[in-house]
Amino acid sequence: MEFNEKLQELRKQKGLTQEQLAEQLYVSRAAVSKWESGRGYPNIDSLKEISKYFEVSLDELLSNEEILTVAEEDHRQKIHNLQDVVFGLLDCSIVMFFILPFFGQKMGDMIEEVPLLSLIQIHIYVKVTYMIIVVALILCGVLTLALQNCSARVWVNNKYKISLGLSAVGILSFILSQQPYAAMLTFLFFAIKALMLMKWA
Repeated sequence: MEFNEKLQELRKQKGLTQEQLAEQLYVSRAAVSKWESGRGYPNIDSLKEISKYFEVSLDELLSNEEILTVAEEDHRQKIHNLQDVVFGLLDCSIVMFFILPFFGQKMGDMIEEVPLLSLIQIHIYVKVTYMIIVVALILCGVLTLALQNCSARVWVNNKYKISLGLSAVGILSFILSQQPYAAMLTFLFFAIKALMLMKWA
């Protein structure tokens, strides 16, 4: 008997609905439904809770193959969470452009280093472009951190592409407008994210 069938049987023996079981395990009803339909397995922590709640061993719940599948999925999820944290923190760190002097502007014969908000000796459309890129990166970072458990396919498949794309646009914009410090920092963050994706591809 597969895990999904065992879980269904154990739940019915206790006379519980999927929603009631979900409450006991502190998960969503959708998660229980997913497990019972065989579309996925619980993580290690949830498996321990199921084992404890129904007073059965993990060996009784899962076959050897299923244990390996759960371990692999758990490992993948941990890597995915680490990537989310790194991407999110790097993108949110771009907020420093608003407060630290990464931008140069001409003041007479000298070039003065100023934060983005104090940058006045440039065309307004250039400053607006900078602001849009920086705010978009920060927003992307906040969403990546906040939606770590989001399983919407569109978001999961595109969040890293959006982050890398915004970083690439930022690098290009800063290089073209001769802002080397902002370009270097944005490139450094881009390189870290790209290397992380390649390492765990």
